[in-house]
Amino acid sequence: MIIDIQLRMRFFESDHACVQFFAETGFPCPSRRNPSDHFLRCVNSDFDDVAATMKGSMKLRAEAELDPLLKYSTSEIRERLVDKYRISDYAMMVRSTIHEITKIEGVMEDVIRGSQASWLKQLRTLTSRSFTNMSRDLNYYWLRIIIYIVMAICLGTIYYDVGTSYTAIQARASCGGFVSGFMTFMSIGGFPSFIEEMKVFTLERQNGHYGVAAYIISNFLSSMPFLLAVSWASASITYWMVKFRPGFSYFAFFALNLYGGVSVIESLMMIISALVPNFLMGLILGAGVIGIMMLTSGFFRLLPELPKIFWRYPVSYIVYGSWGLKGGYKNDLIGLEFEPMMPGQPKLTGEYIITEMMGLSLNHSKWLDLAMIFVLLFAYRLTFFVVLKVKEAAAPYIRVAYTRFTVKRLERRASFRKTLAMASMSKRHNPPHPMAIQEGLSSPMPY
Repeated sequence: MIIDIQLRMRFFESDHACVQFFAETGFPCPSRRNPSDHFLRCVNSDFDDVAATMKGSMKLRAEAELDPLLKYSTSEIRERLVDKYRISDYAMMVRSTIHEITKIEGVMEDVIRGSQASWLKQLRTLTSRSFTNMSRDLNYYWLRIIIYIVMAICLGTIYYDVGTSYTAIQARASCGGFVSGFMTFMSIGGFPSFIEEMKVFTLERQNGHYGVAAYIISNFLSSMPFLLAVSWASASITYWMVKFRPGFSYFAFFALNLYGGVSVIESLMMIISALVPNFLMGLILGAGVIGIMMLTSGFFRLLPELPKIFWRYPVSYIVYGSWGLKGGYKNDLIGLEFEPMMPGQPKLTGEYIITEMMGLSLNHSKWLDLAMIFVLLFAYRLTFFVVLKVKEAAAPYIRVAYTRFTVKRLERRASFRKTLAMASMSKRHNPPHPMAIQEGLSSPMPY
């Protein structure tokens, strides 16, 4: 009630009116004391300890004649202030002012939670802001584009004009495996930016500025131009230097296949950034997960030869690498003929290489393999949405559990128990000596 009195008078009246009210109640502010300190002295019970410490001293009796606060306890001062305020003109004026404010059109008494912007407005604003941040941060995408271009040049020079000889079969497969595996693996370089972005998202989400879905979609839309630039720039260099099958449709598939793999890895790292507490742990976890994806893609060991339980079904079906590699093989090999291992033997067709040498099926088109990558991309983004929602709902329980665990761990330490015991003894046997009783101070709260 006392705090309510002070706040109401501070907001609706001048400082002079507040000082006048306390004076009318019988507690005037001394001329050399700060009014805020005087108000605090009236309502804070901690100063009762000061009076108790000085009880019986000649100095206290002398000051009591000048300072009426020393004659009463804090509880008595509070009661007098409350009783006086209830029947004062100040209370009537405050109630009248509040009543007039509530009649103003557009003023709402209830607290409005969350953002008042529409979902589309949130999406547009977040997309624009995220795109601006990505454009200005050289380490976010620009440096990665340069690294991808350099890597594409290196790859193109190593496999330059690979041809259609018998040894070119393994060379083409290796080049495709590197593109679908290691070139997408380099997307892990964006993880530090994801960690920083998650900090901003957590703070803004707690304030209710926007929804989780708007954030995820905006991040995908704002990153799309940069990822397309990464994939198309890399594909343009590698595809024409290696001299894969000529034709724009084949090149477009190659670039989209790379874009899908990079986007899936970005989504995976965003999931990890929402789960781990720091950069180092996320980097280690992300590298491990991507390594497992590469092992089950069908390059290091053919898909039919993977252990059927777990690795073949379902792992190879839920990782992007197997679909990207199968689609890449079909895009590059179908329709080509390669020289046989021994001269005089019939040439090897691309279909034969895919089915017999790689153990893959031609029952569906390469476009279905590409479509499955984008299905996985959607599934990973949906998983990211679920993770953020679950984390948001479980955050209070996690904090409570972590606090209890920390307290129990500290209680088991002998040094911590000793510190608590010493603090308890110090508080019991050594009462504090406030600065107010030191020589030269005329009151508990001097100006």
